Amino acid sequence: MALTAIDASPVLAALLGGSLAALATAAGTLPALFARTIERRTQDTLLGFGAGVMLAATAFSLVLPGIEAARAQGAGDWSAGLLVGLAILSGAALVMAMDRLLPHEHFIKGPEGLFSPRLRRTWLFVFAIALHNLPEGLAIGVAYATGIDQGHALATGIAIQDVPEGLVVAIALIAAGMARGPAVLVGMASGLVEPVGAVVGASVVLALPMLLPVGLGFAAGAMLFVVSHEIIPESHRQGHEKFATTGLMIGFVLMMLLDTALA
Repeated sequence: MALTAIDASPVLAALLGGSLAALATAAGTLPALFARTIERRTQDTLLGFGAGVMLAATAFSLVLPGIEAARAQGAGDWSAGLLVGLAILSGAALVMAMDRLLPHEHFIKGPEGLFSPRLRRTWLFVFAIALHNLPEGLAIGVAYATGIDQGHALATGIAIQDVPEGLVVAIALIAAGMARGPAVLVGMASGLVEPVGAVVGASVVLALPMLLPVGLGFAAGAMLFVVSHEIIPESHRQGHEKFATTGLMIGFVLMMLLDTALA
C-alpha cells in the first residue's frame, strides 16, 4: 500500500527522494567523527565523482526527458531543443545571480557574494553548501514529476554522490576551525535543503504541467552551473586533475547505468 501511495503522489515520492539524498549526506559526515582528515587527493577524487554523477544526471535524467516532454506537447525538434536550451540558461543564470548576491564562503576560494562582516564564517560555509544542494533537490522533484522511475534513478544517483560529499564537507569544516561535533551536525543539516527543493520542484511542475520541459531544463542548468563553477574547479585546484577526472568518469558511467536500469 505504501508503494501505491508513492506511485499516486509524485510530491510524496519527491519528498522521500529528497530525504534519501539528505540522509546520504548525513551518513557521509559520520566518519568525520573519527577521521582527523582525509588526503587532499582523495577529496578531489570524490569531488570529481560527484561532478560525474551530476553531469550524467543532467544529460540523461533532465535534458533528454525535457526535450521528449516538449515534443510530446507538440513542439518540433528545433523548438523543443530551443525551449529546453533557454530553460538551461535560465536555471544557470538564477544560480549565478544567487552566487553573486548571497554571502557565502568556499573552502578554497574564500568569501563571495555581498559579504557582511557580521556573519560568522561558519554561516558563510553553510550558505555555500545550501547553494550547492538546492539545484540537486529541485532536480529530484522535477524528475519525479516526469515519472516515478525517472525520479528513483535520479534520487539514487544523487544520494550515492552525496555520501562522499557529506564527508568532504564535514572534513573541510573541521579544517576551517570548527569543532568536530558541530562540523558533523552542520554537514548533516546541509542536506536538508534537498527535500525542500524536491517538493517545490515537483509541486510547481505538477500544478502547471506545461512547464515540465522548462522545469527539467531549468534544473539541468542549475546543476550544470554548480558543476562548472564550483565542483570541477575545486577538484582541480590542488593539482590532482587526473584523479579528479578519473572520479568524474566513474561517476558519469555509474549514473548513466542507474538511469538506464531504473528509468
